[in-house]
Amino acid sequence: MIIIITGASHAGKTALAQKLLEKYNYPYLCVDHLKMGLIRSGYTDLTPLSNWDELTGYLWPVVREMIKTAIENEQNLIVEGCYIPFDWAASFEPVYLKQIRYFCLVMSEDYITSHYDDIKRFSGVIEQRLDDSECTPDFLLKENRAVAEGCRRYGIQPVVIDGDYFTSISQCCEK
Repeated sequence: MIIIITGASHAGKTALAQKLLEKYNYPYLCVDHLKMGLIRSGYTDLTPLSNWDELTGYLWPVVREMIKTAIENEQNLIVEGCYIPFDWAASFEPVYLKQIRYFCLVMSEDYITSHYDDIKRFSGVIEQRLDDSECTPDFLLKENRAVAEGCRRYGIQPVVIDGDYFTSISQCCEK
């Protein structure tokens, strides 16, 4: 089984991946780690500040083929990160799609405005962010609107985080 977790910045992708790792003992691939490894090694001229389309276009072909290899080898894997295109399913034949569960996390506007302090407090629960100054309510609202719009445009049903975070993501934790 492959589990893909994507979504807006600070939506809890890494925390969910860690929770699933602990529950099912599936390893996970953090696409941000792959990104930084390729950038720091000099394999790309892209930077952490490159736009989402450029980074996704560069990273997705590698991630896609890693997913196919894991399926072919009958291995479980959690893939977590924001560089997953909305049309991800078009990259796979039906035989692969049967082995993939996909979750796109989006925080509601009400959740962002009423839980902003929690979002900031928990942003480092799994990983320490070197610079989290971009995480403002306006940034989160803009990011989540964009991801929700991408989901709507591609017919994806997002996992909407509204109210209690763990209740909202509970559907992701069922096999």
